[in-house]
Amino acid sequence: MELSSKKKLHALSLAEKIQVLELLDESKMSQSEVARRFQVSQPQISRICKNKEKLLADWCSGTANRERKRKRESKYSGIDEALLCWYHIARAKAWDVTGPMLLHKAKELADIMRQDFVPSIGWLVRWKRRNNVGFGARHVLAPPFPPEPPPPGFPARTPLPLSLKDFSPEDVFGCAEVPLLYRAMPSREGSGDQVQVLLCANSRGTEKRQVLVSGLQATPRCFFGVSTEALPASYYPELGIPWSEWLAQFDQDMGRQGRQVALLLAAQVVEELAGLPGLCHVRLLPLSATSPTTSLPSSVVRAFKAHYRHRLLGKLAAVQSETAGSSLAEAGAGITVLDTMHMMAAAWAKVPPQFIVSSFIQEGLAPCKMPLSPGKASEMPPVPCGLSLEEFSRFVDLESEEPVSGVCKEEMGPKDEEAAEDCFEPLPTKADALRALGTLRRWFECNGTSPELFEKFYACEEEVERLCCL
Repeated sequence: MELSSKKKLHALSLAEKIQVLELLDESKMSQSEVARRFQVSQPQISRICKNKEKLLADWCSGTANRERKRKRESKYSGIDEALLCWYHIARAKAWDVTGPMLLHKAKELADIMRQDFVPSIGWLVRWKRRNNVGFGARHVLAPPFPPEPPPPGFPARTPLPLSLKDFSPEDVFGCAEVPLLYRAMPSREGSGDQVQVLLCANSRGTEKRQVLVSGLQATPRCFFGVSTEALPASYYPELGIPWSEWLAQFDQDMGRQGRQVALLLAAQVVEELAGLPGLCHVRLLPLSATSPTTSLPSSVVRAFKAHYRHRLLGKLAAVQSETAGSSLAEAGAGITVLDTMHMMAAAWAKVPPQFIVSSFIQEGLAPCKMPLSPGKASEMPPVPCGLSLEEFSRFVDLESEEPVSGVCKEEMGPKDEEAAEDCFEPLPTKADALRALGTLRRWFECNGTSPELFEKFYACEEEVERLCCL
């Protein structure tokens, strides 16, 4: 006697379930007759009737997969719904939404909801099927409009491309390539050593990219023993800004955040980057070649240089006070590229966000109207002792007054190990670091340091002690 085979279950898709409901509403067919027509059981038709409202809601939403036969609810429904909401917002803004971007955003939402969830490719495929999600064509920004003639009595200003209005102020960045005579003195002595600096910030002033410094030496001697992760700025060993590498890293960072941003650049730079591989998350928006406006407000660049030179003079004055009879130029000879990078990072951090906002607005680089800051007194540091306001102002603008072709002359490292042993000082040990902490604290105690500075010293002391225990 043969065993009867189990009847194969025939599941209906969402579209077929809607047809079932239409037949039952529009005709006088019974559930059994409808079941025979669709080759399913009568209880299955009964369940469709019970879930009528939910099925109709899925059908009318336009986001459900109408060919899907079974709808398995996700264990992380909250993340599913939040990601779908973000996806619709992104598509409304014409962003290029990619799979890695959705995975990154899902993980970010899970962390916000405090759920232990790591999205996978399989989960993403199922999420797309559940929500009928497909990736469309990439959004291409419209080309900028030609500049309009300024009204009589007003300085010429190039209007921004209309596509810039598609971005929020947080997502509009400007950058500038700045030549810097990093050892220059107010007396113009020692002004031949030059590096190129790349500054980049958004129009809100809330994000300032790490400073990039380019020179000529592959391995400056001052870098010996220094971890690249501990460098306060990025260093590029050749002359000129490595635009392709820098933009690729910028694009990758924005991709991790699931963002689409605009980067203002000079027209000639954009032309030079014409052969660059496509960027997925950064849109290059060129300014007119005839525009007097730079892609990063000139006032922001000047504030950075003012803070740098104020810090440089303070450092040299302290060194000079230790060595009697030495001049600032002699003290400046000991300034290394590594010293410069630390001072640049400190100077860039001192440029206040509100001043950056005001500068973007006043130079016509803001994507929308934002309130101006009440004052701009905080963007410039105080005039150093021994200099008048006019002298310090000329010192800040030294590169524009006396352009030079000099480059960084930082000494190269030795080419072999024997030379290294004779040339480099031994690296500081843990014992040296702890002794230095004790000396510094004693110096603070003997010179009446404020409690606020001691709090910062305690934090530094704890970090050094932690590193000594590793």
